[in-house]
Amino acid sequence: MKPLRVALFSGNYNHIRDGVALTLNRLVHHLEQESIAVKIFAPSSQQPAIVPHAGELIVTPSISMPVPGRKEYRVATHFPRKDRRELAAFNPDLIHIATPDGLGIGALKWAKKHKVPVVSSYHTHFLSYVDYYKLFLGPVKWPFKKMMQWFYPQCERTYVPTQSMIDELAREHIHGHMKIWARGIDTDSFNPKKRDEEWRRSVGIADDELVVSFVSRLVWEKELRTYIESVRSLQKEFPKVRAMVVGDGPAMKEAQKLLPNGIFTGFCSGDNLARAYASSDIFLFPSFTETFGNVTLEAMSSGLPCLVADAIGSRSLVIDGQNGFLAKAGDLSDFITKLRILIEDASLREQMAQQSRVMAMNYQWSSINQALVEDYYKVIDEYAIKHKKST
Repeated sequence: MKPLRVALFSGNYNHIRDGVALTLNRLVHHLEQESIAVKIFAPSSQQPAIVPHAGELIVTPSISMPVPGRKEYRVATHFPRKDRRELAAFNPDLIHIATPDGLGIGALKWAKKHKVPVVSSYHTHFLSYVDYYKLFLGPVKWPFKKMMQWFYPQCERTYVPTQSMIDELAREHIHGHMKIWARGIDTDSFNPKKRDEEWRRSVGIADDELVVSFVSRLVWEKELRTYIESVRSLQKEFPKVRAMVVGDGPAMKEAQKLLPNGIFTGFCSGDNLARAYASSDIFLFPSFTETFGNVTLEAMSSGLPCLVADAIGSRSLVIDGQNGFLAKAGDLSDFITKLRILIEDASLREQMAQQSRVMAMNYQWSSINQALVEDYYKVIDEYAIKHKKST
């Protein structure tokens, strides 16, 4: 197979450290390991949260604007002429669009004009976010949904993390050539062996206390409030239960007020993050806007029973009653009921923890991203045959 040139377009590649950016950075790193040249087009900021280690980033700050209600995120309004010239000089074999914003739509139109195959990937359940921020984004839901219905069928592939997400898109009448591109995990890094009793003591956790952790960027749409209220409710009944929140974000200060006895580690990465997971006892993640649930997979690999929302991303990872529980999305009472079961039954926690680790071993980044590379070649071959027939 000849070396490829891939142009990647995304609404976030390095300025916010979230699951989308980390996934795309891992992909670019893998592509370059396969001798595939990559050029990334994306908005950024003066102090990006991620320093990319691969690929050439073409920053488009002058054409971006803040998302209503979430000013740290950026939306590119169009694909400027100078960047179109940059793309033409790069002469890509394939264009991969991760965000259907103005930049991505501009890239799609450029590709159609220059007869370059386009694939897309679906990382964020956009319509759920619109519902969560109805005050700011409610009026744009219908036109945004229509745009998605127009955008994705024009791509040769749309890579989606789970079958349940594909099914949800179909219910919204969003179609196209959908193919699963799952997410992976480094099972050596996220490992039950990283549990550290001395570290637990150093942050004020007694040996007989049970730690219920939440790991995420601290924003309210991750259902942080449901986590807080679930733990607070059961602490009245079980005083040995401790809350540990791992991450940072705009909701940090208010969350600390609501959980004055909670442990807030702030942002963690690498070994510090792996230690925080493994030093927990239960993972509680009520978010229902995930397309996959990277943090849930990290918790599973770390050997934790997982209590998550019965929603698109999470239900593909957690099998109810085997490696954790699924609770009705947004239902505080259901989360409290199932968290109580885990708190009371140490034997069940241990069984679920072992099963989580076994299930996580099925997700390896190298094989997942290599399968995507192989599909890139298929897309290019199929596109060449189709275009040849059309001419």
